[in-house]
Amino acid sequence: MTGTARESIPIEKVETLDGLFRARVAASPKAAAYRYFGTTNKAWLNLSWQQMAEQVARWQTGLAGLGLQEGDRVALGLRNCPEWVMFEQAAIGLGLVVIPLYTDDRADNIAFILGDAGVSLLLLPDAARWRRLAPALAANHTLQHVVLLNGECESIQTEDPRLICSKNLLPDGDHALRGTPQDPQALATIVYTSGTTGRPKGVMLSHRNILSNTIASQARAPLDDSDLLLSFLPLAHMYERTGGYYLAMLVGAQVCYARSIARLNADLLEQRPTAFFSVPRIFERVQAKLDEQLSKASPLHRALFKLAINAGWRRFKYQQGHASWHPLQLIAPLTQRLVGDKVLAKLGGRLRFVGSGGAPLCTTIAHTFIGLGVPLFQGYGMTEASPIICGNVPGANDPETIGPALDGIEIKLGENDELLVRGPNVMLGYWNRPEATAEVIDSDGWLHTGDQAAIDARGYVRITGRIKDIIVLSNGEKVPPADMELAISGNPLFEQVMVIGEARPYLAALIVLNKELWPELAQQCKIDGDSADALQNKVLNNEVQKLIAEQLRDFPGYARIRRVYLTLKPWSIENDLLTPTLKIKRTGVMRHLHKEIEQLYSNGKG
Repeated sequence: MTGTARESIPIEKVETLDGLFRARVAASPKAAAYRYFGTTNKAWLNLSWQQMAEQVARWQTGLAGLGLQEGDRVALGLRNCPEWVMFEQAAIGLGLVVIPLYTDDRADNIAFILGDAGVSLLLLPDAARWRRLAPALAANHTLQHVVLLNGECESIQTEDPRLICSKNLLPDGDHALRGTPQDPQALATIVYTSGTTGRPKGVMLSHRNILSNTIASQARAPLDDSDLLLSFLPLAHMYERTGGYYLAMLVGAQVCYARSIARLNADLLEQRPTAFFSVPRIFERVQAKLDEQLSKASPLHRALFKLAINAGWRRFKYQQGHASWHPLQLIAPLTQRLVGDKVLAKLGGRLRFVGSGGAPLCTTIAHTFIGLGVPLFQGYGMTEASPIICGNVPGANDPETIGPALDGIEIKLGENDELLVRGPNVMLGYWNRPEATAEVIDSDGWLHTGDQAAIDARGYVRITGRIKDIIVLSNGEKVPPADMELAISGNPLFEQVMVIGEARPYLAALIVLNKELWPELAQQCKIDGDSADALQNKVLNNEVQKLIAEQLRDFPGYARIRRVYLTLKPWSIENDLLTPTLKIKRTGVMRHLHKEIEQLYSNGKG
């Protein structure tokens, strides 16, 4: 790792996010701050904190020259890169309000966000991205300036007078870093929720909201200035923005921006990070690859792999104080060298912290990776809480829970065991939506998460369901589908799963099969996988239901899937069946598969 030693920040003197940046620059100006892959020279490059400050100052001078006023909203739709940080720090240092956009979001959704927030300036990577967005914007849109990070400066303004090339916006020479005195309670950013139903809402977060959450997160993700953090989740999501940006800045860790999810394996091997934040989907994909490789391995190799996981898991449970000593621990060092270390080597070989959030972590996934030696910690949060609410504790890690609440955050159970949250991290409210704000933040300041939970004697929290997602069968029985879906998707054959049955006599499942594992299943069922009606084959459906039943073997009697609909076509952002944070739009899927769902319930009683 390159760079000089970093000094700690006197955090009690930092009250705003731009203040955090200036404090980091002052504490360790020559230390390496960011690493990125240069597309011109095809090499990894480093930027120091001082170099970042110089670039932020250029951006501030350029933005100030456009006549933007304090409180104006500016948006950016870039993939993770140093310019993301430069732009945001420049904007908040001028008192502007930043709105992050997902780069792969639909044009109509982005247009809605820009209009709803009254955005004055938008930063995009290139003219091609603008051309995809422009037709969705209304003629009287508030957008005054569109800055393009890359592209030919001479030609773009002929398309639209609002277009500005960043080369023309950013001045040459040295410029002073500005810092507008701000109230810590002032609005810093508006983050639009993914919107699994209806239009997204703009979550208003203050400097204090985010900074308090970042400081509290440090105890659960004990990073320091020796760490190299690989950033690959989108910075538009508060999870990555807090962990892979503000927290890294707070402790002085260097951030390396991955080239893409497709090249994540190569980046892990080349950069050898010590930490990263992820969503369970990444681990599920790795698990599927491991299962595929093991299916082709010898029985001895498969047995050794399983033994390594079980021995490592036993050792982990004992070390965390969750179980008594077991003889299997005696062979854990050996199986770790023979199996676990080889898996860790594919992740770079230096990991000491991996955070998992954004969605529930399947117990079998946690068992596998922790058993193999991956330092995996599950947490929980929501954008409205800036975003982290709970997180597991190093030395007392319980992956079957989301851990206890962060310091300074109060939690309790409300009606229907709903998890309620109160603290300095709770949002200011929804942008221009006072009625919606009143629905989720009560008069005593408690944020209603919508998640059902259980809190044990240690204060560790377990999410048990989603109140609004409860399925009520026609017989009145109430079924929480989330845990069932998570358990079913523990089989790598099932790429995406949605359990249905509202006002129906029984439960059914809509399932997207893994394309890579599908041929093997078809062969096992002795059917032609390429035939048009292969997925409707009765033998296949019976086999799938057996596999589902196996995944649900520990569930109560209500958790019985009686019918299945199978497809190989994934639900995606492009077909508007996934949110940008990869959550399934339940109403969208049900509308999309309306005819197929009716057929599941049209024949017999199940």
